[in-house]
Amino acid sequence: MFTQRPEIKELNRLYRAVDEVYHEVAVKLGLSDSAFSVLYALAELGDGCTQKEIAALFSMSKQTIHSSVKGLAGKGCLTLAPGPGRDRRILLTPAGRRLLEEKIAPVIALENRAVEGLSPQERQTLLALTRKYAESHIRTLNTL
Repeated sequence: MFTQRPEIKELNRLYRAVDEVYHEVAVKLGLSDSAFSVLYALAELGDGCTQKEIAALFSMSKQTIHSSVKGLAGKGCLTLAPGPGRDRRILLTPAGRRLLEEKIAPVIALENRAVEGLSPQERQTLLALTRKYAESHIRTLNTL
């Protein structure tokens, strides 16, 4: 048996709980997790972002993003246009824009409401500590 700090167990539990909530949201919206991520990224990064930018934002493989983009394009929600180098820009069609407004915008509104339940100081503390933990975690695990 390996010894794991209780704080790590709790952080892992919390991260998994949040991941599970987003999975449940995607299912309720009739989307795969990766299609939800692509649409959410378009809301965050803006129309015309690249698959590479989405993959970096969500730490997902380019292949997974590509499959979802292809599926959403096949449903008439997205089109692709030339981008820098070999990259292609992802553009919303009118149907895709409606999908974003109907399914992703309400999720973002709920996320905003959740964070507004914290005081401004609590928000800053949460961000500062999460950033510090993530940077330390990444730095430590990169020594493997």
